[in-house]
Amino acid sequence: LSLPLARSQPIRYSVAEEAHSGSLVGNLAQDAALPPAQLSARRARLVSEDGRQHFRFDRASGLLVVADRLDREQLCGQADTCTLPFELLLADPLQFFRVEVTLEDINDHSPVFPEERVTFKIPETSDPGSRFPLEVAWDLDVGSNSVQAYSITPENEYFSVSYGSRITGKKSVELVLEKPLDREEQAEMDFSLIAVDGGSPPRSGSAQIHIVVLDVNDNAPVFTQEEYMGKVSENTPKGSVVMSVLATDRDSGINGDITYQFRQAMDHSDSAFEIDPITGEIKLTKPLDFEAAQTHEFSVRATDGGGLSAICKVVVEVLDVNDNAPELLVSSFSSPLAENSAPGTVVALFTVRDRDAGANGKVSCALEHQLFFSLRPAYKNYYELVTVRALDREDTAQHILTVTAADAGSPPLTTTHTFTVDISDVNDNAPVFNQTSYTMYVRENNAPSVLVGAVSAADADVGLNAKVTYSLSAGQAAERPWCSCVSVNPESGQVFVLRALDYEQLRQTAAGTLPRPYCYEISLTTGSDNSEFRFLKPFVPSLPPQPCAVGGSTGEEQAGHVLSGADNLPSGLADAAAAGTLPRPYCYEISLTTGSGNSEFRFLKPFVPSLPPQPCVMGGDTGEEQVFPCVPVPTEDVTPDNSGPVSAEQFNRLSFN
Repeated sequence: LSLPLARSQPIRYSVAEEAHSGSLVGNLAQDAALPPAQLSARRARLVSEDGRQHFRFDRASGLLVVADRLDREQLCGQADTCTLPFELLLADPLQFFRVEVTLEDINDHSPVFPEERVTFKIPETSDPGSRFPLEVAWDLDVGSNSVQAYSITPENEYFSVSYGSRITGKKSVELVLEKPLDREEQAEMDFSLIAVDGGSPPRSGSAQIHIVVLDVNDNAPVFTQEEYMGKVSENTPKGSVVMSVLATDRDSGINGDITYQFRQAMDHSDSAFEIDPITGEIKLTKPLDFEAAQTHEFSVRATDGGGLSAICKVVVEVLDVNDNAPELLVSSFSSPLAENSAPGTVVALFTVRDRDAGANGKVSCALEHQLFFSLRPAYKNYYELVTVRALDREDTAQHILTVTAADAGSPPLTTTHTFTVDISDVNDNAPVFNQTSYTMYVRENNAPSVLVGAVSAADADVGLNAKVTYSLSAGQAAERPWCSCVSVNPESGQVFVLRALDYEQLRQTAAGTLPRPYCYEISLTTGSDNSEFRFLKPFVPSLPPQPCAVGGSTGEEQAGHVLSGADNLPSGLADAAAAGTLPRPYCYEISLTTGSGNSEFRFLKPFVPSLPPQPCVMGGDTGEEQVFPCVPVPTEDVTPDNSGPVSAEQFNRLSFN
């Protein structure tokens, strides 16, 4: 509250406006009686109430200079004086000095009239000395640099100019009629009114004065143009001025007053326009539509107070804007589309159009992110949507195609159309079993038609093409009658044993009392695919292996061999059969012995086409040979002794016809 002051009065400077940055204002350190060495030590700086810094203080020299160009009119307006206050603040110890800088006006502005052109209509009966007030000219400078005088150029014998202060104290400028006007001698006159300021050098401004001498109503109005042409964008809002028409009348008073209206008899007044009866401005009553009408034509009548009139023609051209998005019209569309359709198949035919004109109506089409389809121009504005590569329903059952039509406007407008192309199925996939082989079990004395298992296959197609039916391999029942004891349900794939299997019969078979053993081979087919099927004999005690006489291709009996149950089946034989390395099927016989163990029978069918069955000769209990269909046996006899089954090494040495 008791800050020390360097002096009671502010330090004052003056500087001319428009001084360049860096211009010297004064030696502030010297005027404040501050040693220059203290300025930096005491952290001297300038502060102002509004925070703006118009000046800079150099601590090293103590000089105050202009920071930026100073415009007196911008800072102080029309004020007689313009002072910029601020303070020099020293922080340690705290001390400040008030500084005021006065901006001195320079003559950097010329007088300006509010209107560049002023028209006076003066009756020719006006008395000399009549005064016609004018708007004074404005000058942003002050004092002697403001407006000081007015004059007329070129000099005019009919008028002079008066400039001075009225009773109210405000300055005014007036035209003074010096002599009577004669309309017949001179109906109109033009001159310039000049305003001059008092600067050095002086500056001036001017306004055009147009004098119309009014007469009696012996002249009709006259339009400035016989035909008015205007252009307006179709998106121009309601109420906008399209153009103005102007008519003049050489008469005076009411005889020279003009009103405007549309000529009703010709066009019944276009509902999209209205005209101001006084000014002649033509405005919109609603937005225009280029697509509905590209031009509007109508007439305007101007009528003076005495009833005389004139007519002009008005033509308004509507400019197009890009206010219509392209339209996409589909002529034909094919869906669903077969998956085996050839590349180049036409899926859809469509046309595009745009109601706009020029670039706004020029349309291009594009297909978004597609590998299987493309667009190609057909004719005029038609496009074809075609396939470009093979389709696969199993890979993609439905394609969503988005076509974008864009015009060339700025910004462009776009329209999108989505084609949903469903891919119809064709039978191009064979059924596939869910496993390559099946193992099924049945006990003796089973009931007829007992269910022993099921096979299952699937097809990647759909509908009827995917419906799988099951059957035994063609011709198997005729060539191998014993296979008639097995049946497969064509719909469900369930496998049934049709008649009962007897344990005692199997036991007698081992003793040679039955005419032949059981021998099964079942092949299941769906479509063009085959699957191996393994049928397992009843759970019965295993018997020692017995020889089986098989008829070969020469008609001679060959010694076949029986294999023991599944527990003793050589791994090499099973692996070779599963891998499809055997060239043709085998026919194996099981001889059963009494005991407590169970044995399963596996019939292995290689994954190769079956050869025609060959006769298999078996000895029955009567000593007669029993012949039933079978398959060839190995040409090389590598039969092991009766002590065990065929080993993997022996199996690998087998060769076949």
